[in-house]
Amino acid sequence: MENTSFKIKKVQKRSAEVQAADVLREAIVSGEIPLGTRLTEIHSSEQLGVSRSTIRTAFHQLVQEGLIVQIPYTGWSVMTLGPEDAWELYTLRASLEALAAKIVAKKVGEDTASGHVTSAITDAFGLLKSACQQGSKGEIATADMNLHSTIIKLSGHSRLIDQYSRIQSQILICIRSSDALVASPAHIVEQHLPLINALNNGNAEEAAKEAILHNETEGAILVSHLQQRDK
Repeated sequence: MENTSFKIKKVQKRSAEVQAADVLREAIVSGEIPLGTRLTEIHSSEQLGVSRSTIRTAFHQLVQEGLIVQIPYTGWSVMTLGPEDAWELYTLRASLEALAAKIVAKKVGEDTASGHVTSAITDAFGLLKSACQQGSKGEIATADMNLHSTIIKLSGHSRLIDQYSRIQSQILICIRSSDALVASPAHIVEQHLPLINALNNGNAEEAAKEAILHNETEGAILVSHLQQRDK
């Protein structure tokens, strides 16, 4: 039989440093490693079965993502989420997502590859609805994050995508914290409907407005919760 081409993914070569950063990142955003936890290179290297230099490189990567803080002469610590942190993240996120929503809705309105765009939005929203119907809290937060990151990617704005990626892990932590405050998962779906409708209708100004409103509304609730917690 002759050799034929198959549609399969290529093997990805990933360094130990990248794998260590991935494991630590997932543990932090999932809550397995609680926010504010002190980290040491020795303990982490023993747990992950890698060298201290590998862990150090992974820590530095997560510092760039804002998930770990390097404390001079002291060591490393997982980020905390206080009222000021939440405010900074949701206001920054609102600006970035509003721009992305405006660009994406404009693409739909101008019929520029709108079939691909609306299909991607529908699929991502469908995953969120499924997660809210039968998923765990972690799965809901992941699907919620996926919907927003899909809109960012669909914008095709390379610098916007790059800036968003720098805070995406912190945003996921905020989403997990915010979604946990919602009484029913069905409400999470309802929160996103105005934005989804504006995008699919190709209404750029409305989409931008809804992106801001969604972030400001849920962000303010989270900030208020954190303020009460810290009293």
